[in-house]
Amino acid sequence: MSILGPDELNDFLAAAFPDRQLPMRVTVSDEGGVELTLPYDRSQLRPGGTLSGPTLMTLADTVAYVAVVARIGREPLTVTSSLSIDFLRKPAPADLRATGEVLKLGRRQAVVAIRIHSTEGDELVAHATSTYAIPSVRTPDPT
Repeated sequence: MSILGPDELNDFLAAAFPDRQLPMRVTVSDEGGVELTLPYDRSQLRPGGTLSGPTLMTLADTVAYVAVVARIGREPLTVTSSLSIDFLRKPAPADLRATGEVLKLGRRQAVVAIRIHSTEGDELVAHATSTYAIPSVRTPDPT
């Protein structure tokens, strides 16, 4: 199966999650993994003027989901079974760039490594790993 490209993945996300709150965009999708960008918005700030942990966790989870879907095809019922994140430094109020690499892809699960960078100084601000459960019975394509 070929890897879904950025446009296909953005269309899939829009169809599968029409009410999503964060305006993430898939910018890269290839054999090496995926990259998403999240534009900065004041609503993402926490007290102290840094981007909030929930914002970074949502980005990490979405990157992992997109990395898996890019490899297995449009499967909206692929779900998170675990997510672990390490916050490495306070992210400045700036756009975020996150990459996801599928480390292991099996019939029923996938393991993804995620790196989140601030575009301000290109610093690594968080690292995460996620395991996704892949359904045994595929659902109809939402796009």
